[in-house]
Amino acid sequence: MNYKRILLKLSGEALMGDQNYGIDINRVSQYAKDIKELHDKGMEIALVIGGGNIYRGLSAEKAGMDRVQADYMGMLATVINSMALQDALEKVDIKTRLLTAIKMEQICEPFIRRRAVRHLEKGRVVIFGAGTGNPYFTTDTAASLRAIEINADVVLKGTRVDGIYTADPLKDPTATRFDEISFQDVYNRGLNVMDMTAFTLCQENKLPIIVFDMNKPGNLIRLANGERVGTLVRE
Repeated sequence: MNYKRILLKLSGEALMGDQNYGIDINRVSQYAKDIKELHDKGMEIALVIGGGNIYRGLSAEKAGMDRVQADYMGMLATVINSMALQDALEKVDIKTRLLTAIKMEQICEPFIRRRAVRHLEKGRVVIFGAGTGNPYFTTDTAASLRAIEINADVVLKGTRVDGIYTADPLKDPTATRFDEISFQDVYNRGLNVMDMTAFTLCQENKLPIIVFDMNKPGNLIRLANGERVGTLVRE
């Protein structure tokens, strides 16, 4: 894995663990330990995390809430998750900085690109919260955008599945997993890797994506050691 700077995208739902809602502290602690192994190798790490374990803007819109209002509430949920992950990382002696797209001076710094890059250069793990700060954009888009802005070498998308399949493996037992696939093949096959805006951003900027199972302890360090884990998407 010849990457110096990575952006790790985590889903909010993954933080629930075996719960139906909220944050499983044991799961967050496990993530922190895995990230520390990567950090100890000298890798520069940025993080974006979703908020679906607390609040989903799209679900609220379907229930009748104004979409813009619902999306802002979802952004706040990502900040809650970011703070939980920040706490877990600092408990394993990793210096962190939380930067958000919405100003919240009492708990975090505003996102400033040059400041974010400087934090990474100093060995701090940088967590980006509140998405892009705009409604109608997902945290996948925020992850792609921030990765491009900080010149990350790759987006690692940690999910609850071990890669990209020809179909949903939970619904189709004949589905097979790709070790590697091109951006164009993902389009042609209609596979759901990220939302289209996020995926197109990565393609246009030639930013590779690795989709892998974050819930399996050790997968991150296996990636760092050059093992093939999950599915690689690239030109």
